[in-house]
Amino acid sequence: MKIGTKVIHVGNKPDKETGAVIPPIFQTSTFAQKSPGVHKGYEYTRSHNPTRTRLEECLASLENGKYALVTSSGMAAEMLIMHAIKPGSTVLCGDDVYGGTYRLFTTVFHQLHNFIFIDTTDTKKVAAAIKEHNPDMLWLETPTNPTLKISDLKKLSAMAKKAKAKVVVDNTFMSPYFQRPLELGADIVLHSLTKYLNGHSDVIGGCLILRDKKLYDKLWVLQNSIGPSQSPFDSWLVLRGLKTLGVRMERHQENAFKIAKYLEKHPKVETVIYPGLKSHPQYKIAKAQMSGFGGMISFYIKGGPKESRAFLKKVKLFILAESLGGVESLIEHPAIMTHASIPKKVRDDLGITDNLIRLSVGIEDASDLLEDLKKALG
Repeated sequence: MKIGTKVIHVGNKPDKETGAVIPPIFQTSTFAQKSPGVHKGYEYTRSHNPTRTRLEECLASLENGKYALVTSSGMAAEMLIMHAIKPGSTVLCGDDVYGGTYRLFTTVFHQLHNFIFIDTTDTKKVAAAIKEHNPDMLWLETPTNPTLKISDLKKLSAMAKKAKAKVVVDNTFMSPYFQRPLELGADIVLHSLTKYLNGHSDVIGGCLILRDKKLYDKLWVLQNSIGPSQSPFDSWLVLRGLKTLGVRMERHQENAFKIAKYLEKHPKVETVIYPGLKSHPQYKIAKAQMSGFGGMISFYIKGGPKESRAFLKKVKLFILAESLGGVESLIEHPAIMTHASIPKKVRDDLGITDNLIRLSVGIEDASDLLEDLKKALG
């Protein structure tokens, strides 16, 4: 099945008892047992739940994985990975990652593991770092958040595997509709379900998708022990949202292309970063490993914090809010909002300056979005 069919049918068979086309939500905390330890595969919802099982089955199929774990948030999914690796592990991590990831690594797990941040778009630098530090894990985010840098997944995964390092890829920005890291050599794919996979800005969730049974079992034991499982209702909402993933991603991309081209020519815009533009530094890599370019755009407005604030106050359709991947268009200021936890010097070095704006382009009519930007910039 193609992905547009998988999102509708995998994990979504009609209910066996009633024939309901949309299976019911198993909104229960516990399950009856015939006798002690004898049950129908479900004991307690923290451990397993039929609704969550259906979602995990669907998610695994979308990335062409074998196993999936659904968690209460994307950060909870990251936490499980950090607990799964042995204490004192060295993690080679992309330097331009989501602010929450940077915060988790540098303020929570920094005493347990060693984190080395590096520009993963430079394969020579990564090769040298692997040789020098012999890492246990390579943590990649591509495109990165918020400067949309793209790393060569195939090359980096091959290099990591030679060094026996596990490769984790945060695929939130692209979704499995446009990019499937497991097929390019990754060991674990991470998603914030909150974003494109759910697509309606009404759920917090995360997931891990992989092919290794031993690693899956270890992660499941940790999830069951620590407890960051997603609720049945939230799992049902994501299942519902997934059904339109294909049509949403196509529209996100269509609108983003139009807006990126418009901004690129605007006199008040300094630089536009969008993987689908030939001006993007890693455009050729993007074309090779992605089947589409997504709905995220970052751009530098001419000026500084004063001009940025003025512009952000004037937009009407673009909602000033954190997060991304919903049907509605969102706009934010990374330095003040999503990446404020990163020290200013590090932000400046990465290009997360006071004039950087990030857009999550929704599925509204493109002409209305363009008019909104035109008025705000004008």
